[in-house]
Amino acid sequence: MQTIRLKTPSPEGDERARPGPGRDLGPLLAGAATTVAGTGALLALTDSGSPLRGPFTLLFLIAAPAAAIGLALRGLDPFARVLTALAGAVALDMLIAQGMLATHRWSWRGGVVAVTAFSILLLLLVRLRPVERILKRTSRRTGKIRSS
Repeated sequence: MQTIRLKTPSPEGDERARPGPGRDLGPLLAGAATTVAGTGALLALTDSGSPLRGPFTLLFLIAAPAAAIGLALRGLDPFARVLTALAGAVALDMLIAQGMLATHRWSWRGGVVAVTAFSILLLLLVRLRPVERILKRTSRRTGKIRSS
Protein backbone atom coordinates (compact mmCIF):
# COMPACT_ATOMS: atom_id res chain seq x y z
CA MET A 1 0.00 0.00 0.00
CA GLN A 2 1.31 3.42 -0.91
CA THR A 3 1.07 6.37 1.42
CA ILE A 4 0.12 9.68 -0.13
CA ARG A 5 1.01 12.73 1.88
CA LEU A 6 -1.13 15.79 1.71
CA LYS A 7 0.63 19.07 1.28
CA THR A 8 -0.37 21.80 3.64
CA PRO A 9 -0.64 25.31 2.25
CA SER A 10 2.49 27.32 2.86
CA PRO A 11 2.40 30.69 4.56
CA GLU A 12 2.05 33.60 2.16
CA GLY A 13 5.49 35.03 2.97
CA ASP A 14 7.20 31.73 2.17
CA GLU A 15 8.41 31.66 -1.43
CA ARG A 16 9.80 28.49 -2.90
CA ALA A 17 11.51 27.75 -6.18
CA ARG A 18 8.82 26.83 -8.65
CA PRO A 19 9.41 24.65 -11.66
CA GLY A 20 9.21 26.48 -14.94
CA PRO A 21 11.04 29.00 -17.03
CA GLY A 22 14.11 30.66 -15.55
CA ARG A 23 14.82 27.88 -13.08
CA ASP A 24 17.70 26.20 -14.90
CA LEU A 25 19.43 29.29 -16.19
CA GLY A 26 22.96 28.15 -15.27
CA PRO A 27 23.38 25.46 -17.94
CA LEU A 28 21.87 27.77 -20.55
CA LEU A 29 24.36 30.53 -19.73
CA ALA A 30 27.25 28.04 -19.70
CA GLY A 31 26.24 26.82 -23.14
CA ALA A 32 25.97 30.36 -24.46
CA ALA A 33 29.41 31.25 -23.06
CA THR A 34 30.90 28.11 -24.62
CA THR A 35 29.39 28.99 -27.98
CA VAL A 36 30.67 32.57 -27.84
CA ALA A 37 34.16 31.45 -26.75
CA GLY A 38 34.31 28.80 -29.48
CA THR A 39 33.21 31.37 -32.02
CA GLY A 40 35.97 33.68 -30.79
CA ALA A 41 38.60 31.01 -31.31
CA LEU A 42 37.23 30.26 -34.76
CA LEU A 43 37.17 33.95 -35.72
CA ALA A 44 40.75 34.38 -34.51
CA LEU A 45 42.09 31.35 -36.34
CA THR A 46 40.35 32.21 -39.61
CA ASP A 47 41.59 35.84 -39.45
CA SER A 48 38.09 37.23 -39.79
CA GLY A 49 37.54 40.96 -40.08
CA SER A 50 34.54 40.89 -37.74
CA PRO A 51 34.42 43.51 -34.98
CA LEU A 52 33.41 40.74 -32.56
CA ARG A 53 36.70 38.89 -33.07
CA GLY A 54 38.52 40.74 -30.28
CA PRO A 55 35.97 40.39 -27.46
CA PHE A 56 35.03 36.82 -28.35
CA THR A 57 38.68 35.75 -28.58
CA LEU A 58 39.45 37.40 -25.24
CA LEU A 59 36.56 35.46 -23.72
CA PHE A 60 37.99 32.27 -25.18
CA LEU A 61 41.49 33.00 -23.87
CA ILE A 62 40.10 33.41 -20.36
CA ALA A 63 37.28 30.83 -20.38
CA ALA A 64 39.10 27.81 -21.84
CA PRO A 65 41.88 27.56 -19.22
CA ALA A 66 39.50 28.69 -16.45
CA ALA A 67 37.12 25.82 -17.24
CA ALA A 68 39.94 23.28 -17.15
CA ILE A 69 41.36 24.67 -13.89
CA GLY A 70 37.89 24.96 -12.35
CA LEU A 71 37.24 21.29 -13.05
CA ALA A 72 40.41 20.40 -11.19
CA LEU A 73 39.33 22.37 -8.11
CA ARG A 74 36.16 20.50 -7.24
CA GLY A 75 36.81 20.59 -3.49
CA LEU A 76 36.59 24.37 -3.12
CA ASP A 77 33.43 26.35 -2.53
CA PRO A 78 32.01 27.92 -5.71
CA PHE A 79 33.25 31.49 -5.19
CA ALA A 80 36.81 30.40 -4.37
CA ARG A 81 36.76 27.99 -7.28
CA VAL A 82 35.73 30.69 -9.78
CA LEU A 83 38.23 33.18 -8.42
CA THR A 84 41.10 30.69 -8.44
CA ALA A 85 40.20 29.43 -11.92
CA LEU A 86 40.16 32.96 -13.33
CA ALA A 87 43.50 33.81 -11.69
CA GLY A 88 44.98 30.57 -13.00
CA ALA A 89 43.68 31.29 -16.50
CA VAL A 90 45.28 34.72 -16.53
CA ALA A 91 48.54 33.25 -15.20
CA LEU A 92 48.51 30.52 -17.86
CA ASP A 93 47.89 33.06 -20.61
CA MET A 94 50.77 35.19 -19.33
CA LEU A 95 53.12 32.21 -19.12
CA ILE A 96 52.30 31.16 -22.67
CA ALA A 97 52.84 34.71 -23.96
CA GLN A 98 56.11 35.05 -22.01
CA GLY A 99 57.35 31.71 -23.31
CA MET A 100 56.51 32.62 -26.89
CA LEU A 101 58.19 36.02 -26.54
CA ALA A 102 61.30 34.50 -24.96
CA THR A 103 61.71 32.03 -27.81
CA HIS A 104 60.97 34.68 -30.45
CA ARG A 105 57.96 32.70 -31.69
CA TRP A 106 55.22 35.20 -30.86
CA SER A 107 52.12 35.25 -33.05
CA TRP A 108 48.52 35.81 -32.11
CA ARG A 109 47.44 32.68 -33.98
CA GLY A 110 50.10 30.62 -32.20
CA GLY A 111 48.95 32.01 -28.85
CA VAL A 112 45.37 30.90 -29.45
CA VAL A 113 46.56 27.44 -30.52
CA ALA A 114 48.88 27.15 -27.50
CA VAL A 115 46.15 28.17 -25.04
CA THR A 116 43.79 25.68 -26.69
CA ALA A 117 46.37 22.89 -26.48
CA PHE A 118 47.23 23.57 -22.83
CA SER A 119 43.55 23.79 -21.88
CA ILE A 120 42.70 20.51 -23.60
CA LEU A 121 45.74 18.81 -22.08
CA LEU A 122 44.85 20.04 -18.59
CA LEU A 123 41.21 19.05 -19.08
CA LEU A 124 42.20 15.55 -20.18
CA LEU A 125 44.67 15.12 -17.33
CA VAL A 126 42.08 16.17 -14.77
CA ARG A 127 39.27 14.20 -16.32
CA LEU A 128 41.13 10.96 -17.00
CA ARG A 129 43.34 11.00 -13.88
CA PRO A 130 45.83 8.40 -15.12
CA VAL A 131 48.00 8.53 -11.99
CA GLU A 132 45.08 7.68 -9.70
CA ARG A 133 44.04 4.80 -11.93
CA ILE A 134 47.57 3.38 -11.97
CA LEU A 135 47.80 3.62 -8.18
CA LYS A 136 44.43 1.91 -7.75
CA ARG A 137 45.46 -0.94 -10.04
CA THR A 138 48.77 -1.33 -8.25
CA SER A 139 47.15 -1.36 -4.81
CA ARG A 140 44.62 -3.98 -5.95
CA ARG A 141 47.34 -6.28 -7.31
CA THR A 142 49.79 -6.03 -4.46
CA GLY A 143 47.36 -5.45 -1.62
CA LYS A 144 47.67 -2.55 0.70
CA ILE A 145 51.33 -1.96 1.43
CA ARG A 146 52.22 0.29 4.32
CA SER A 147 55.57 1.90 4.72
CA SER A 148 56.77 2.42 8.28
